[in-house]
Amino acid sequence: MPPLTLDQLSQRLELADQLLAGRDTMLEPQDLPGRYGRVIQALDRLIRALHCDAVLGGGWAVWRHGYAGRVTQDVDVLIGADQVAEFQRVASVSGFEILPRLPGRWPKLMHKETGIQVDLLPEGERPGTPARPAPTMLPHPSALGAVSGTLRYITLDGLVQLKLAAGRVRDESDVVELIRANPDQVDSIRQSLARVHTDYVAAFDLLVQRARDQLDV
Repeated sequence: MPPLTLDQLSQRLELADQLLAGRDTMLEPQDLPGRYGRVIQALDRLIRALHCDAVLGGGWAVWRHGYAGRVTQDVDVLIGADQVAEFQRVASVSGFEILPRLPGRWPKLMHKETGIQVDLLPEGERPGTPARPAPTMLPHPSALGAVSGTLRYITLDGLVQLKLAAGRVRDESDVVELIRANPDQVDSIRQSLARVHTDYVAAFDLLVQRARDQLDV
């Protein structure tokens, strides 16, 4: 990864200040500031025009659900499998570039105005890593808090599920921070995971213990 320029660093610091100041008022993805707000609004227009079911996941959802220090440089959108092709087609004539798709990878777009990458997470794909594929496929966005025709944040339990499914160290760290930020939600998250797969419950229990150990340090 190339080193940050002074301008890029200044933009990130400014964004962090805006996010901290607007923590209690930026309740929907469309409220995000600056160029991130612009790309979300562009996505929202597409979702509204196509009556898509979609939710915003990834680092921005981690931020919304309580990990204030989590800022990401791209946008992750979970979308219904039957809507991916049409979404890409319309996006390609609505300010987005369709990026080359590598074998085994999911679709990616680039918002031309802001240069922000958008990763599409299609329902029915299997998350995880080649060494550790997830035991389940990506669910339909309607199971994760989607409201048809507008972009919403993924639910907290849905976000934890996808983080556990991804199985990377960074995702596990995000789950630990989400547990620390939402201790009153641990039981309900666990119950939700139990309805999906027992592997997620076992992984979640270990991360709950890690979060508690960190509080004791």
